[in-house]
Order: sequence, then structure tokens, then C-alpha cells
Amino acid sequence: MSIIFGCICGFTAWFLMRYLVAGFFTVDQNERAVKTVFGRAARIGDLTTLSDPIADALSEDQKARYSYPQVRVIPPGGPYFKWPWERIYKISIATETLNMAWDPEDASANSNGTLLEAVTKDQLNTGLSGQIRYRVAERNLYAFLFGIKNPFAHVMGYFVSVLRERIANFEAPQTPVEHAEPDTAAVIGISINDLRKNLRDINEHMDSECASSAARYGMVLDATLITGIDPPPEVESALAAINTAYNQVSSDISLAQASADQKIVQSGRAVEIETLRAQAEVEPLTRLAAQLTDLKSRGSEALRAYVRNVRLALFEKAQQVFVESNK
Repeated sequence: MSIIFGCICGFTAWFLMRYLVAGFFTVDQNERAVKTVFGRAARIGDLTTLSDPIADALSEDQKARYSYPQVRVIPPGGPYFKWPWERIYKISIATETLNMAWDPEDASANSNGTLLEAVTKDQLNTGLSGQIRYRVAERNLYAFLFGIKNPFAHVMGYFVSVLRERIANFEAPQTPVEHAEPDTAAVIGISINDLRKNLRDINEHMDSECASSAARYGMVLDATLITGIDPPPEVESALAAINTAYNQVSSDISLAQASADQKIVQSGRAVEIETLRAQAEVEPLTRLAAQLTDLKSRGSEALRAYVRNVRLALFEKAQQVFVESNK
């Protein structure tokens, strides 16, 4: 009897320690948890991700495919308790950074996860480097935990496909006509230069296109930072030479435009000065004509007196005077 009693006490102690005491758990500050009962996640009524704003980035056909139930999320804190038939799934929602060339299914792919290859519009095989900031979407934990077998693989595959499509079809924004450079700008039609000059536009495009990843895979891509676009080794030297020539041509054009602008300004000032000189010479004549017209209107005697006074002023300034005499 004592042996049976000991076994019962031992089993009871083991059961209490294994399923009751060990049933208490806590959730860290940067974690969220989901509870399942007999393998089924605790849900919030009949609500799905389609009733959440994260589904706004999905198209109509995508909404039919990516409709996940909303589950009850256990917030940070505790202690909480679970029964033996319940299971707790904890997931970190902290923002993390990874190389965009990382392949979750093959670590040796993409030059061991350091360089992502893409083909440009002019058929150049370029290497892309950069980082991705991501975090698990707290409002769609069902997709991350239960809806997709490997969400990291899905997200990276989606990101890479969108990025390669953008690189393959990228065209530089058109320069406004008033700021357009001469036809020398058309000499460098190599798209890799356009890609390098428009990295910010490419990053913004990737952020916009990947906005639906939270509703698709339960992961939010916070930011995309493409930092480098490297040409193939066989064309790198040629590309550098083209860039050097283009920069030299642009410099010569800028100098010529500056010189032309300076000459235009100088010509405008010269015309203004000559105009002022002509006006200064015409002004006394205009005043004299007005004065003579006024004297004439007062009678011939006033005009003769004016002429006599002008002659006397001239005689005072003259050193010699020649007077015509009648013989």
C-alpha cells in the first residue's frame, strides 16, 4: 500500500509541476503571444484582416486570397496561465535589419547573401547591395504563425521579384524643358547611371510596392535602403570613361553658358549706358526748342532780343571776332 501511495503522490507532484506550475508564463515587452486550444488559435469573432486597414493595400483579387482570421493577441506582462491542452506561440515584434541579398532557403545564394543580381533595361547584369528593415505585423499574427510555412522566404521572394522588375523597367524621370541640357545628355543612355542617380526614387517605389506585405505575409517592411549598384567588371572601366567624358562635356557646357550669360549682361548694360547718353544729349535740345517756341509765341521782338543776348554771350567767350563788311 505504501508503494502505491508513494506512486500516487509522486504522479500528483509530477502533474502539478509539469502542467500547473509550468503552466504560468510571461510575455516580454518586445513580444506578443497567441494561444491555441487543441491546435486552434483563439479568434476574435468572425473578424478577418479584410476588416483591418492593413488590407487597404491589397487589390480586389488579392483580398480573396489573403483573408486571415484575427486572433486574440496576448500583450506584454503576466503571469498568464495555460492548461495542458493549450499552447503558447511567442513572437518578437522588434524591428530588425537584414541584407536584402539574404536567401532564407539557401545561405550560399547571392554570393553568400552579400550581392543581389538584377538585369537592367539595357541588358546589363548589375549587382545590388543594401538593407531591409522589417518587423512582424502585430495585427496579422495569424498569417505569420499559421498561414504561411516560411514567411521570411515569401517576403524575400516577393521583395526580390518587385525589385528586379523595377530595375528591368526603370526609366529616369524626364528633365523639364527649361532645364534640359543639350543633346549631349543623350550620349549617356546607360540605365545604370540613371539607377545610381535615382536611388531615392527606387527606395520609395519599393516601400510603396511592399506596403501590402503586412496583409499578405504578416510582416511589415519598414524601410528599404539600396546603397550600391555595381556594374559588371567587363563594363566598369568603359562606364567610368563615359562618365568622365560626360562630366567634362557638362563642365564645358556650363562654362560656355556662364560666359554667354555674362556677355548678355554686359551687352545689356552697354545699351543702357548709351541710351542714357543719347537722352542726356537730346534733353538740352528739347528744352531749347520749347524755349524758342515759347518766345516765338510772344512775338518777333522777344525772339530778336533772345538772339541778341545769345550773340552777346558768344562775343564774351570769343577771342577773335570776324565781322563781315559791305564794300
